Amino acid sequence: MKKDRIKIATIGGGSSYTPELIEGYIKRKDELPIGEIWLVDIEEGKEKLEIVGNLARRMVQKAGLDWEIHLTLDRREALKDADFVSTQFRVGLLDARIKDERIPLSHGVLGQETNGAGGMFKAFRTIPVILDIVKDMKELCPNAWLVNFTNPAGMVTEAVLKYGNFERVVGLCNVPIGHNMRESQLLGKTVEELQFQYAGLNHHHWHKIHDKDGNDLTEKVMDAIYENQDNIMENIKFIPFFEEQLRDLGMLPCGYHQYYYLTDDMVKKELEEFATNSTRAETVKKLEAELFEIYKNPELGEKPEQLSKRGGAYYSDAACELIASIHNDKRTDMVVSTRNNGALSDLPYDCAVEVSSIITATGPKPINFGKFPAAQRGLVQLMKAMEEVTIEAAVTGNYGKALQAFTINPLVPSGKIAKTILDEMLVAHKDHLPQFKEAIDKIEKGN
Repeated sequence: MKKDRIKIATIGGGSSYTPELIEGYIKRKDELPIGEIWLVDIEEGKEKLEIVGNLARRMVQKAGLDWEIHLTLDRREALKDADFVSTQFRVGLLDARIKDERIPLSHGVLGQETNGAGGMFKAFRTIPVILDIVKDMKELCPNAWLVNFTNPAGMVTEAVLKYGNFERVVGLCNVPIGHNMRESQLLGKTVEELQFQYAGLNHHHWHKIHDKDGNDLTEKVMDAIYENQDNIMENIKFIPFFEEQLRDLGMLPCGYHQYYYLTDDMVKKELEEFATNSTRAETVKKLEAELFEIYKNPELGEKPEQLSKRGGAYYSDAACELIASIHNDKRTDMVVSTRNNGALSDLPYDCAVEVSSIITATGPKPINFGKFPAAQRGLVQLMKAMEEVTIEAAVTGNYGKALQAFTINPLVPSGKIAKTILDEMLVAHKDHLPQFKEAIDKIEKGN
């Protein structure tokens, strides 16, 4: 039975994305009978929580709404009787992301937030925390939905399903939304006039486009892409895919596929940024500082335009639409990370995939995609195996499993380099990797 007023808790409430989240709720004020929004953070994020929380209150007041905005460092208080829980936290804050990018690059290996060595380490730090949150949810709000857009979103979602034994979880990413918006513009149409079908993994999917009459427009988009070579992703340097390869795929890869199809060029670009202390993480840290200065303005009562430069635009709006769709059984077509359930026949039935789904009151219903062509199948199966091993390493703290994940990952050279990077990153992140304590102690002792 629907409640008259719902409670929403956001873990990582001091995030720079929170104003977009609040804006998304305000836009859906007639769909979501919100009573309370709880913004939760940790002691290190207390100042940002207060800044962004005060902005959230001004936004709600400006909209003429009576929602209660609570700020707290007590996660359990926020979770008690919540109807929806969204997660947007970063274990180790942006300094950890800087290490994720700079340590691999110091060895000439790609450093990136969700791909390669950096992505695996973000999973190592994040998965134990999300499982701890799920443990609290099972006690305090077992019927709540967990809406996760903490990266790496696909691995985090799979960890919740498999190791948290919690079914009411959906992973979200803004990348498909960016593709939909840009590609509909290239076709001179609105997003609503088109049908997009996505299949793959988080940050590793492909898609096709049809019009409402069922005509395949994917090739037309490819034509337009090579006529208008500009970037749709704020956080990735744009290098055009080889046209022959793209057309052979018969599907459009996501922007993150540049790391896999154009690895040498992407590493070269990142090494240039590394040399000038301008990696994406370092750039974002400066952007965040500027955003929070803007957020402090007591006259500000809306999401500032500068937030669009942060690189995660539309994440929060997607979360709000997902919540509205579940709450109202809207059956919206959205791209989410969810249990495969046979939608992608080339991947395990019980794994998490990122796939076009219909969002219902009982969660996402993935749209059947079937089989991939060989080129996509080979890569996506390798990546899924890497994800499974990474998740197991994150849960168990098994050094051998972590090294195995590094060896499988196509963006990490195997052998001595992989082991060297793994060891350096374990020591660098040791404060946030208690499960690896035994391995880290051995590394530090030189064993």
